[in-house]
Amino acid sequence: MKRILSIFFAILAILVAMPNDIQAESANINEEILYSITVDRYNNLDHERDKQVRLDDPMAYHGGDLKGIIDKLDFFEELGYTTLVLSPIMANAPDGYHGYWIEDFYSVEEQFGTMDDLHTLIKEAHKRNIKVVMELVTNYIADSHPIAQDTAKKDWVIENKKPQTNWSKNTVKLNQNNPEVQAYLLNVANYWMDETDIDGYKLHAADQASSEFLNTLSKNIKAKDDDFYILADILDPETDITHLKENKLLDAIENYSLYNRMTEVFAEAGKPVSDMYGAWQQTDQASMIFVDNKSTERFTQTLAENGRNALTTWSLALTYMYTIPGVPVLYQGSELPMYGSGLAEAQQMVKFNSGDPDLTEFHNRISSLRNKFPVLTHGDFEMVGSDGAMSVFKRSYQDETMYIAINNDEHSRAVSISDLESGKQLRGYLGDNTVRENDKGEYKIGLARETAEVFAVENDTGYNWLFIGFIIGVFLLFIIAVIILSRKQKQRKSK
Repeated sequence: MKRILSIFFAILAILVAMPNDIQAESANINEEILYSITVDRYNNLDHERDKQVRLDDPMAYHGGDLKGIIDKLDFFEELGYTTLVLSPIMANAPDGYHGYWIEDFYSVEEQFGTMDDLHTLIKEAHKRNIKVVMELVTNYIADSHPIAQDTAKKDWVIENKKPQTNWSKNTVKLNQNNPEVQAYLLNVANYWMDETDIDGYKLHAADQASSEFLNTLSKNIKAKDDDFYILADILDPETDITHLKENKLLDAIENYSLYNRMTEVFAEAGKPVSDMYGAWQQTDQASMIFVDNKSTERFTQTLAENGRNALTTWSLALTYMYTIPGVPVLYQGSELPMYGSGLAEAQQMVKFNSGDPDLTEFHNRISSLRNKFPVLTHGDFEMVGSDGAMSVFKRSYQDETMYIAINNDEHSRAVSISDLESGKQLRGYLGDNTVRENDKGEYKIGLARETAEVFAVENDTGYNWLFIGFIIGVFLLFIIAVIILSRKQKQRKSK
């Protein structure tokens, strides 16, 4: 009986809360939700390709492949991810699981699959309205690459210019100021655009690239396809990236300053949400927003070490990431969530059986909101009030306005909104909260500790007594029917 009633009211709540359809503008990067995949560490489905797999070695292949990604496309669609960002898939030197020891720019690494597998992945992703972006390495090659071995091409590489990373030991850096190198790399970029239906490139270590070459590459790509995404990966967060910000052909750049502030705030209850607003103001809308990636400690690990609940904290962080200007990026396994501190743990194979159904469901809900309301991807953004560690933000676009309230405090907090005209109400879509105007002409948004809500502005029509009466009538008929059936059943048993 209780289960029947729960289902009844759940369906009713969905019907009542369902908003009218809103037509969005043509797609652009601000409308995307990126899901970043390290191919070798995602899902091993094609075991015939496990020749180099050594699961006990964190610096070796662990078996992830393109077929393993294809197998999870329905899951990506369910969670609302709109773009997959694949780590480099080009043929690498032995143990180059990360993709940065490239030996052949024109073929797929055999540990990952074939060109046909890549075509299938892209085709099946597109059927689900999911784009596919490939990470393109233009700064480094394996020291075993034919270019590095050719003495006639000595001026194609720069000696002693290796980054301080776990993968740099077997690499050499390309001289992007050499016109022949530029032509070679442009040909590589053209090849994959011509041979596949990929939707964009993530330029590996864009902060380390020659600004002249980067401008030439960007112009070449956009000339071929103006809708082709160009994303900028940052290798060294301390590097001056002014040249990247000045390149208007880049669609989005990784935002490490906001990453640092977000992880600091959400890792500990009581840290003011307003602290992140200043970091956001120093950026622009072309930012990739993330709380972890393959080079950082897992966000879940960070918050767990501070005693925070994963579902609670991820709900706050996702609400912020999905509602501020910019492009949210989720690293593989975040939806489960996965833990890990060092490189070996942070880059584990995804543990699909360890998921939290409630967190998966929240990913679905918050992504549905972002995809439903253009105001959350195109609107202006401002902080309208704070109380303790709670802040309320406002987004406006055309004739739509929404408020985002996030309480990272250890206590309940409330913020009053005074810039909203009379006769309105705020309808919440995460906790089904409703805020109406008080006798002071204000709208007081109150939230329990460590919760968030996203509000749409509606006309206050008061209580719909006709609708409420109808629902009560249906409910009473339902109860009467249950009673009658119960009595008939008892009468049968007594005979």
